Amino acid sequence: MIFHRIKSDVVAHLSYFIGSGTEAMVVDPQRDVDVYLKLAKESGVHIKYIFETHRNEDYVIGSKELSHYTDAEIYHGPWPDFKYGNTLKDGQIFKVGTLRVEALHTPGHTPGDMSYAVTDLQTGDSPVLVCTGDTLFIGDTGRTDFGGPEKRREWSEKLYESIHNKLLSLGDHVLICPGHGSGSVCGGKIAEREESTLGAERLMNPVLQFNKEEFINLKVEEEHQYTPYFKRMEKYNLEGPPFMGLSPYVKALSPNKFKEYLDKGATLIDSRPPPAFGAGHIEDSYSIPTARLAMGGWVLPFDKPIVLIVGNQSDVDYISRSYARMGFDNIEAYLGGTIASWYKEALPVKTMSMITPHDLKQSLDEGKDWFILDVRSKEEYESGYIESCKNIYAGLIPTQLKEIPKDKPIAIYCKSGTRSSFVSSILLRNGYKNVHNMLGGMTSWIKANYPYSK
Repeated sequence: MIFHRIKSDVVAHLSYFIGSGTEAMVVDPQRDVDVYLKLAKESGVHIKYIFETHRNEDYVIGSKELSHYTDAEIYHGPWPDFKYGNTLKDGQIFKVGTLRVEALHTPGHTPGDMSYAVTDLQTGDSPVLVCTGDTLFIGDTGRTDFGGPEKRREWSEKLYESIHNKLLSLGDHVLICPGHGSGSVCGGKIAEREESTLGAERLMNPVLQFNKEEFINLKVEEEHQYTPYFKRMEKYNLEGPPFMGLSPYVKALSPNKFKEYLDKGATLIDSRPPPAFGAGHIEDSYSIPTARLAMGGWVLPFDKPIVLIVGNQSDVDYISRSYARMGFDNIEAYLGGTIASWYKEALPVKTMSMITPHDLKQSLDEGKDWFILDVRSKEEYESGYIESCKNIYAGLIPTQLKEIPKDKPIAIYCKSGTRSSFVSSILLRNGYKNVHNMLGGMTSWIKANYPYSK
C-alpha cells in the first residue's frame, strides 16, 4: 500500500495520495497539483480517482486541475449541486489496485460531507484507514455554522450521528486521515499531532466525551470566524476554479518599477518578520509574515494587483503558491533583492513603533493611559489577558475601527507578535499614529511573570 500525506501550511490543509499496484487515488487535492503528478511518477502508478470530502470553504480544490492531467474521475457528495464531477451514493465501493474504498455519507459539517474507508484486501477485510475530511479531526470535530444560525442545530445533530454511527463503528484500530491539521479555521482546537486512530479519538478527543445533547449544544454555541475570501472559495469549489497550470510567475522589479505598481494602486504585502517591518517599511503596506499568510484573506483584493516585499527571495514561490491555493491569482510582482534596494534609491520609508512587555509594564505602573488591544481569538483571550484590554479579533479590525481611539497610545498584542503586527499595519493605513506592536505578545508577558486576568 502506498500512502502519502501532503500538507499545505497556509490553511493547514491535508490531502492524501493512496495507492496499490499500478493505481492510486487522491483525496482533496490542493490546487497546484504537481506534487501528486510527481508522486504518481515516482510510485509507478496512475491516478484513477479523485475523491472530495466536501465543498471546501478555505482553499481552492485541485480536482479539475488534476483530472485535466490524469483523466482521473472526480467524485463528491450530494450537496451542493456541483457543476463538475460525479455524485456519490452512500456505501458506493471502488477498487484501487488491491484496495477497497467505501464512500460513507457523513453529513454535519455540511450536508454533503463524505468520508472514505480504505481496506487493504491483501491483509484483511477490515478498514485500515478512513479519510474523514472536516467531519472528524484529531482532537476536535468540524464546525457546523456554514448553513447559518437556522441550520446550526440540525447540522450539529447530523455531525454527532455521522461520527458515532458511521465512523467510530469502523473499529478502534482504524487510522484517521482528517482534512485539516492544527491551525485550521475549520475546527476550534485541532491537535498539533497528525497521527491518530478512531480508538484514540474515542478515548481522548474532548468533543467525543459528551453525550448527544451536550455535543449539539457545544457545537451550536461555538464561535467561528467567516473570512471574506471564503465566498470566492465556495463559488470556485462549486463550479470549478480557473485553470492554474504551472506555478505562479511573479516578476522581480527594480525599485522604480515597483513604485509604478504602487502608484497605480497595487496592494502591498510585506512578509518580513515584525521587527524588520517595524524598523522600516513602505507606506500603506500590510504586515503579513509568512507564518500568518492566511490573515491576508481578511483584507486582500481579488480584483487588483498584489505585490510583495520579502525577506528572502526563496519566499516568493511559497507565498505566491499559498495565495493561489486561496484563490488569489493576482500576485504579480515583488521588489527584487531586499528592501535595502528601496532605501538606496532614497525612496520614502515609514517605521512602526515596537514595545517590549517590560517597557509596557513599566509605563502602566507609571500611570500612562494606554489603550491596550488584544487581537487574539475569544478563546485565547479567555485563557488569560492583560487587565483593562479590549479584545477584537485581528481579522475583524477593519470593520471595527470605531472601537479604537486615535487620541491615546495603542499597545497591540497577540500570542507572539505576528497578528499584532498585521493589525498595527492596518491601523497605520487608516491614519493612526501612536501605534505600538508588543514584541513576544502574551507569551512573553506571561514568561516575565507579569499579572494577567482570566
